[in-house]
Amino acid sequence: MNKAVGLIEARGFTAAISALDAAAKAAEITLIGFEKIIGVDEAMGVNIQIAGEVAAVRAAVDAGVEAGNRVGKIISSHVIPKPHEDVDELIKRFAKNLKPKKRKAAAKTKTVAKKPSGGKKTSSGKKKIDDEKAPVGKETTDEKINKEE
Repeated sequence: MNKAVGLIEARGFTAAISALDAAAKAAEITLIGFEKIIGVDEAMGVNIQIAGEVAAVRAAVDAGVEAGNRVGKIISSHVIPKPHEDVDELIKRFAKNLKPKKRKAAAKTKTVAKKPSGGKKTSSGKKKIDDEKAPVGKETTDEKINKEE
């Protein structure tokens, strides 16, 4: 691999996005992955992995660190110039985070069975409908969402 790998670890999502935005604007790099990490500096951390030519990655990481520190906190950063071939396997693993996940097939719409009324009469003589009874023939909110997808 004749490229470099750059890593920026930020505390919080805002600092991470700011760092990535600045890095991408500073040089021609490719986002190869990201990881959400729980417990970094007693908060949620985000590790951003970028790749590109050595000089581009160095410039991008420097710009990202500076921008991330303006809005939050960058925990650490590092550039690995011309990483070992085995690092390609790790990069492929990182890249899996960027691939869209396959959506599960939408569930079939179910109709709620009609229940006997069983309502109770109030003192005014009107029927009171029990809260536990589902409306007849109505779809639940989840079923409507799945149907629309």
